[in-house]
Amino acid sequence: MTNNALHTIEAQIREQAAAYCESNNVPGFVAGVYHAGEQIVVAHGTANVATGAPMLEDTGFLFGSVTKVLTTTLVLQQVERGVLDLDTPVVKYLPDFALTAPGAADNILVRHLISHTNGIDADLYFPDAKGRDALKTYADGLASNGGTLFEPGEQLSYSNGGMIIAGRLLEVVTGLPFPDLLERDIYAPVGMQDSCTSAEQAILRSTAVGHFNDLETMAAKPTGMFTLPDTWGPAGGTPIGTIADLLAFGRTHLAGGESPSGTRVLSTESTALMQQVAYDMASPNVPPIGLGWVLYPFDDTTVLAMSGASPGGVSILCVVPEHDLVFTAFGNTPGAIMLQDQILQWLLSEHLGVQIPTLITELEQDVDLTPYVGTYRSNQLRIDVSIVDGQLEERVTYEPADESQDRIFTEFAGGMTSAPPQRYVPLRPGLFAPAGYPLEAFDGYLRLLLVSYHDVRDGQARFRNGGGRLTRRA
Repeated sequence: MTNNALHTIEAQIREQAAAYCESNNVPGFVAGVYHAGEQIVVAHGTANVATGAPMLEDTGFLFGSVTKVLTTTLVLQQVERGVLDLDTPVVKYLPDFALTAPGAADNILVRHLISHTNGIDADLYFPDAKGRDALKTYADGLASNGGTLFEPGEQLSYSNGGMIIAGRLLEVVTGLPFPDLLERDIYAPVGMQDSCTSAEQAILRSTAVGHFNDLETMAAKPTGMFTLPDTWGPAGGTPIGTIADLLAFGRTHLAGGESPSGTRVLSTESTALMQQVAYDMASPNVPPIGLGWVLYPFDDTTVLAMSGASPGGVSILCVVPEHDLVFTAFGNTPGAIMLQDQILQWLLSEHLGVQIPTLITELEQDVDLTPYVGTYRSNQLRIDVSIVDGQLEERVTYEPADESQDRIFTEFAGGMTSAPPQRYVPLRPGLFAPAGYPLEAFDGYLRLLLVSYHDVRDGQARFRNGGGRLTRRA
């Protein structure tokens, strides 16, 4: 790639970021692109409106769920060393691992943890524990808080619980606390020199905080919670680093597991395995999943992606093997995900010349809505689906298990735990779009806003999928 092309990318991102942040009250944004041996980082705005600290190219931020790809990489390192086996039941390594239903955990394989096919129903379970035993506390708590959505391997549902159990598994088989393992086996060999795993470390350098828009003034207010509890580390609660660090990690996966400095982090075979389809729901709103990576198809090009929410912030990491490209970004309000999607689509279509196919071409008339009506549940979440004016209407209710869960989730969500009812228009049987959106809005990352229903039996769907997460008919 020529410097001219890099210059074009840099100017485009700078322009897009400035315009979007201005019109959507996003205080700060930072992004990086590596392509064909060259890379750029662009920073815009403010890292923390309380202090006025600027967002710099080397400002740190919470990785959020991007961490899941790091956790998966750690698991495959241990598989290579013969310490773990992907097709062995988790209980062989963690004999006390249990869910609320007796025996429900026994058939969950190591592979199911990192491919989101484990069926653990604990996605809003936030035990508040710190330090060395945090992941043990989480694992022990599943026996009384972890339900089951489906039999292991039979469905796909985005799983924080699976990744946290994978982190606990790593602690048990290596004898190292998860943060120490991450530093030793990912940060060091990849060359992620500005990454850490705690607020105590992050405070020693420039670090962004999340913000939420005040509903009355629409002004961005800093989050009251910097990180999720330590119990969520392997799913993305605590790791923090920079754009340059995530570019180095993405480049390691581009290069078949070899870091930019030439250190072997993962074998070529394991790196390829992470990029292969592990499960495909065959529904437009749920991209196929590999191990750790979500595999977004854009025509003949696959984008390996993971986005990560943190309290008031959102990160993204995309690796495009066919085009030797890595894109990563962080914005310090949740709405920045839209800007990240815009930049990704620009990079694909304008810079790489990738055709972005239209995901939904037309609406189907006369779809029978009755199979989808009812109440669906998952961990601390209830979704009531009814028919109003020929559309589906969904009411989402958060039902906290206890005061501690309520406090943590409310802070994570910026105080907004209830939403107004949402109407959906049918695209075809079992697939719905939020009313009022143009269909082209769903061609990129925002396909996750579509809702699908699955496994219709006796005229009733058993599952609802929204944002990659399943809820089960109550």
